[in-house]
Amino acid sequence: MSRPRGFIERWTPRTATRALLDQVRVVLAEYVEQLPLTLRQIFYRLLGSYGYKKTEAAYDRLGETLTMARRARFIEMDAIRDDGFTSAVPDFYHSVDHFLETVASAARDLRLDRQAGQLRRLAGMVPQLQRVADPFGVGVYSSGGFDSLTDKHRIGRGWSVEPITVLHLGDHNPSGLHCFSALDEDVFAFARHYGSDIEFVRLAVTPEQAHRFQLPSAPPKPTDRRSFEGNETWQIEALDPVDLAQIVRIAIDERIDREIYEAVLADEKKARIGVLSRLGGGS
Repeated sequence: MSRPRGFIERWTPRTATRALLDQVRVVLAEYVEQLPLTLRQIFYRLLGSYGYKKTEAAYDRLGETLTMARRARFIEMDAIRDDGFTSAVPDFYHSVDHFLETVASAARDLRLDRQAGQLRRLAGMVPQLQRVADPFGVGVYSSGGFDSLTDKHRIGRGWSVEPITVLHLGDHNPSGLHCFSALDEDVFAFARHYGSDIEFVRLAVTPEQAHRFQLPSAPPKPTDRRSFEGNETWQIEALDPVDLAQIVRIAIDERIDREIYEAVLADEKKARIGVLSRLGGGS
């Protein structure tokens, strides 16, 4: 049988599968403010709320089920995030009027650098946290595992204009910790070469957080030979998305000067009005 492609019109899941999909819908409704969730985040929510089996086979079955459910429109396609695809599409306009309308629309959302004047610039990792970081003007990046040498050199050289603090989130396991140390040590070395000041702060997931939030654990994989202290590992996606967002929000709030931040927001509002006035547009 050939694999389905695109949307499918007919799919008749079994009773147990329908019950599972009902549980998934409850999870998605509960975390509607954090959508899209990853498959692993849904997996951990099911594990905690419904006693779903914590095995790789169960995880794979869940992935296959949700793939079919999204194709069959049982689950909204945009409710689940699949990482790994990037794109670069050139900008174009259908006419001069289209261009002017686009500029006026952009002017209504004009933003200044909301980190201007801060002692250290902040950056974060894990794309889902963009809605937490965006209001503060904090960029969010995916570390992509160990990254390439090219990427680490590019970061070390590119972020050399002003001091910057990178808030790092990742799994607490040999791979996750070595990913952090590789970024911390290698990017720091490149940054120092170019005269910049970059620091990496391990924000989550930590053993303290794992115990506080009672996260499900697993022993380190015997095939992973990297050095690792302890006999328990935890994945970042085991953290409740609400708790994860709060951890990041507090970390940012602790590191910014609120008075400077509020002044930038006031200047931003004036700038919007000024640009729209020049364009002859409304408020």
